[in-house]
Amino acid sequence: MKQVAVITGGSSGIGLETAKLLAQQGYAVYELSRSQRRHPDIFHISADVTKEDTLQAAAQIILDREGQVDLVVNNAGFGISGAIEFTDTAEAIRQFDVNFFGMARVNRIFLPILRRQRRGKIINISSVASPVAIPFQAYYSAAKAAIDSYTLALANEVRPYGITVCAVRPGDIRTGFTAARSKSAAGDDEYHGRISRSVAVMERDEQNGMTPQQAAKAICKAANKSHPKPLASIGFSYQAVCLLVKLLPCRLANWIVGKIYAK
Repeated sequence: MKQVAVITGGSSGIGLETAKLLAQQGYAVYELSRSQRRHPDIFHISADVTKEDTLQAAAQIILDREGQVDLVVNNAGFGISGAIEFTDTAEAIRQFDVNFFGMARVNRIFLPILRRQRRGKIINISSVASPVAIPFQAYYSAAKAAIDSYTLALANEVRPYGITVCAVRPGDIRTGFTAARSKSAAGDDEYHGRISRSVAVMERDEQNGMTPQQAAKAICKAANKSHPKPLASIGFSYQAVCLLVKLLPCRLANWIVGKIYAK
């Protein structure tokens, strides 16, 4: 029987490459996004992770067509940057509403289906920016850290029902995510140009990072494992960074991050 995968934010970047690879591996793939793009072998359903009614409608369409859901990949998200002091609270809330609560809404819709089946897998896309809190991208890092905590808690809640939950944490990736970032240089004079310099370093790293295809392979590998790591960073160098941050004294680790991203 063909397995059914649902992926949010699958119209471009990591999401699209993951959707394409899952389809190549034999999944029936349903991509949920606001985009109107169409791709061969991928079923598109217009939905918005900030609007629960659109997600409920999408889930019903999938159930009517397939009768099951085997995999949910929460990939929808965007980034903002700027100094905490000068970031409007509404913008910070919007960041969490899409990146964190969008994931939570999707899972609330699909968890009852997986629980009734007594099987299924949820993969939440986090980031290395969770364990490595990035200056001038505090709300993005905080939303990803929230995803990690949520993932670990949810994994224990639903384990008795045969549901596996994990978070995959990409590092720097060459995608349109960089250009789509909502950037604010407000207060840059007061911060002596450090906001602009920090974001420039991050964007340079992203454009020299791994390809979305490499990230998609790691996500699909987690999807096809019986027991994936609950928190899995992609790539040896990023795994090493996450381990180093865990092992070093917090003050030292944060000082190093500051020397890279807050000069």
